Amino acid sequence: MANRHRGEIAAELNGRQWTLCLTLGALAELEDHFGVSSLTGLAQAFAGRPLSSADLIAILAAGLKGGGHQLTREEVAEMRHASGPEGFARVVADLLHATFGAAQERTDDGGTR
Repeated sequence: MANRHRGEIAAELNGRQWTLCLTLGALAELEDHFGVSSLTGLAQAFAGRPLSSADLIAILAAGLKGGGHQLTREEVAEMRHASGPEGFARVVADLLHATFGAAQERTDDGGTR
């Protein structure tokens, strides 16, 4: 079962439930994919331009790997979502929010909103 407090999400892909998580290793892989050298650069890459299909595959593959599943990008590229491409985009958006969203919800005094 996915634990959002640890940045995990659950997603149904290929008719099966998977846990995805962007661990530090997964984030490092994404820094390489997006050609950036920091987490800030990675967050800016996500916010600064539309994501391509290759970007979605890279993010999903990294998230699946972080969730403990050893799948290649090629295997991820062949996966299906019941809602098609829109479904994959929603999964990626949910994963990015689980990873980066909590930090954005913190107030200046260290509390949460």
